[in-house]
Amino acid sequence: MKKTGFSFFLLLWSISALSPGHASSKHNTPAQSALLAQSDSVLSIGSRLELFADDYLIDRLKGEARLCLHHPEPREIVLVHDAPWEGNGSGYHSIFQDEKKYRMYYKAWQHSAGTTTSHPIFCCYAESDDGIHWIKPELGLYEFQGSKTNNIVFISGMMDGADADGGHPAVFRDENPDVPPDSRYKAILRARSERGVIPFASPDGIHWRALSAGPVITDGAFDSQNLAFWDSERKEYRAYWRYFTEQSDTALYRGLRAIRTARSQDLLTWFDQHDLSYVDSPPEQLYTNVIKPYHRAPHLFLGFPMRYIDRGAAESLQALPEREHRTWRSSISPRYGSAITDALFMISRDGVRFKRWNEAFLRPGIERAGTWNYGHLCTAWSFVETCSALEGGAPDELSLYAVESYWTDNSSALRRYSLRMDGFVSVSAPMAGGELITKPLIFSGSSLVINFSTSAAGEIKIEIQDSAGSPLPGYTQEECPALFGDAIERTVLWKKGNDLAALAGRAVRLRFILKDADLYSIRFKDAANVNTAP
Repeated sequence: MKKTGFSFFLLLWSISALSPGHASSKHNTPAQSALLAQSDSVLSIGSRLELFADDYLIDRLKGEARLCLHHPEPREIVLVHDAPWEGNGSGYHSIFQDEKKYRMYYKAWQHSAGTTTSHPIFCCYAESDDGIHWIKPELGLYEFQGSKTNNIVFISGMMDGADADGGHPAVFRDENPDVPPDSRYKAILRARSERGVIPFASPDGIHWRALSAGPVITDGAFDSQNLAFWDSERKEYRAYWRYFTEQSDTALYRGLRAIRTARSQDLLTWFDQHDLSYVDSPPEQLYTNVIKPYHRAPHLFLGFPMRYIDRGAAESLQALPEREHRTWRSSISPRYGSAITDALFMISRDGVRFKRWNEAFLRPGIERAGTWNYGHLCTAWSFVETCSALEGGAPDELSLYAVESYWTDNSSALRRYSLRMDGFVSVSAPMAGGELITKPLIFSGSSLVINFSTSAAGEIKIEIQDSAGSPLPGYTQEECPALFGDAIERTVLWKKGNDLAALAGRAVRLRFILKDADLYSIRFKDAANVNTAP
């Protein structure tokens, strides 16, 4: 037998040795667990949070169970860009929580009839204590019409020796543990005199210096929000930016608007460039990318690209809101009047290949002023946690923000949307029932916590099986009291309790039996959640 054949035989023997009937099945050695995890059919998830926004954990769905994309709820307008140095072309927001403060950076621009702009393009700054109520502080940095009483934080021009475009900003707090205090905040700006992007650094998010006199990434188009961030899971920086594919579409589009990525150790030297690919999505125009690791599960990259659709002079276009604005935008370029946009959701585990949901995550919604136009729903980079508007101890929720009234009158607006924690996609089943069976997985921890929702009559039961699919004694569905309710974290109980320490490090399957219920995420934890009522 060849050496490779013997290695394969050894792997199969080692996996079979971990089966429930084998003498060593109760306590796998670390080496056995590691070997088992190398098998293509076994996942090692440790104690990390896992979403059901892709099929990574899923072996099969049975009955009426299916993956369901959820949609954020529209809330209030949180900011109107109506200052003289702002305008209806404002957008490309960067929003993040910085300890007890929320920070926002955005493009400030005004489009006027017959021309694309009536004043230079800037980047402005706003801040908030809760992510809902925002103020524009007077920074006193740059002059506009003879006064520095404004919130302009970047201009378009020479800044610290770099010729940069402040109107295409992406700003973030650098979570690299080795970053010096004077570089805690970073910004990625488009270069003006050359094609590419230039990184900036700041000690306070207000006063900035250029990290390079010229662009550090040059292979792309960059006429969008180009961004970068520290990837704490992989200990490196990751960038995503606009490029046009070589694929011919129409003379108007000059190829597909698409996304490219690369990695870096210092924000200056970039390597391993890749064009994003998708599991089962058709070629579409993606104007932005809005990609960032999910803070609750940093091994997952989440993106919310703005999808660009142009049907030309379609009949339905004439029935959409604000026809007069569409007409004058068309006088600048026909596509400015005919294009419409929405926002998608996508997820990746390697940062290159994404599961992209082809249905809109944010639809333009009921027809009203400021909607169904080019630039509508350009989503801010990225979402943050905010307090729930519900009283009585409701958990925090996710807040996303998207543009309205783009190219309308003299201002644009930013609307907040809310979504339950982890609530992007669920495994959902009606009262007729359905099941989810996971792939074999190895976990660490002593209890299973789920994020779920049911009706008053609905329920979820969980069964733990061996890797072959046989129920484990003590963890069958008959021994799991039905869970009902609506909770971000609920610890699963069986009649013998919730302690799963004896199963940690062993390959198991999870079987979820759902009736009128949604399952959003799961996690194995070292300590049981305090809310253990079935």
